[in-house]
Amino acid sequence: MAASSSFSTSALSAALLSAVLTISLLASTSSASGRSLSGATTNTEFVRTSCIATTYPQLCYNSLAVHATKIQTSAKLMASTALDVTLASAKSTSAAMVKLQQSHGLTPRETAAMRDCVEVLGDSVDLIRQSMAEMAANKGGADFGMMISDVQTWVSAALTDESTCTDGFGEKAVADGEMMKTAVRGKIETIGQLTSNALALINAYATLHH
Repeated sequence: MAASSSFSTSALSAALLSAVLTISLLASTSSASGRSLSGATTNTEFVRTSCIATTYPQLCYNSLAVHATKIQTSAKLMASTALDVTLASAKSTSAAMVKLQQSHGLTPRETAAMRDCVEVLGDSVDLIRQSMAEMAANKGGADFGMMISDVQTWVSAALTDESTCTDGFGEKAVADGEMMKTAVRGKIETIGQLTSNALALINAYATLHH
């Protein structure tokens, strides 16, 4: 009888210990999940807040919120990711324009406008790539001021190139290619807006080091 009682006590103790461990594990998991959710919310809010300083805040947020986990709360990563998104958009648009340029039905004026735009977009892509490489290489040392000045100059030049490309698709340049003009102009304008936002975020990043 005593042995049976001892066995029951041991079984009860083991059951209680198991329950305590289970509750502790669940609490730990819940806490970690809460911290993860809190971190994700903080990152997203950082993106939203940073985008307020840009010319096109909604586009800024829409294009960068998906990268919030990568950006975290880093102004440098915010700026470099904005450049990365701009680069991807410029490259895809340029490729689409090259394909469209080879299609039939374009007037000589439309073809010339398309060719010029592809060329200036190529220059813009090179400038953005150069800016990204420069930012990635800099560790915030004594040469930070020179680096950020160069990047601001290059991104501003890229923005000018994109504006030139948009101008090439004005009413007079492609008066007869309405659908093509609208499609191309829309894509180029988006790239210009993304570039403008990236420049604003670069300027914000520069301000933190003054």
